[in-house]
Amino acid sequence: MKLGEGEELELDSIDLQILQTLQQDCKIPLARIGDLVGLSAPSVIERIKKLEHGGVIRGYHAAIDGRQIGLDVTAFIGVLVEHPASVEEFEVKVASLEGVLECHHVTGQHTMLLKVKTRGTSSLESLIRQVRRIEGVARTETMVVLSTHTERTQLPLGSQLEASRQPASSRRRAGRNGGERNKVLAMKPAAGDE
Repeated sequence: MKLGEGEELELDSIDLQILQTLQQDCKIPLARIGDLVGLSAPSVIERIKKLEHGGVIRGYHAAIDGRQIGLDVTAFIGVLVEHPASVEEFEVKVASLEGVLECHHVTGQHTMLLKVKTRGTSSLESLIRQVRRIEGVARTETMVVLSTHTERTQLPLGSQLEASRQPASSRRRAGRNGGERNKVLAMKPAAGDE
């Protein structure tokens, strides 16, 4: 891992293993993470602080079952914003609405796609009315979730971890053959992986 003045953050296989472990259980003792990745607890702390400072780790959160606290309805609301100039204002206003979990600017028939959770259909209807009142909204389309089979908050790091373990010459060849390198996240093998 390197992060110096004006440098991009480079993640090695140890960083990715730390991230994968923290995604599974962010309350795991640092010494246990060190055992898993072959580092001392102070070295793990240093890497985690660099990942936090570099913006890779944005926070630590509890995963709460919405149904257990009475939020029984999940829905996606497709929103058509009539003019591109209205998108930024829409994003600001919708961020303040309780129940809106995610807001995405998308391609296709909608301009924005919202993921929402509410107590029931009457509170969903109220939230839809609030969204429709935002200036620039031409129409909405709501899809109520009947059941959820897969819902993840963890990012898939397996392929990045595998790529970080490949020799540098293999990664360079893959890059010349059409592979794309992410400018924000550059991977390099951990010391001893080459």
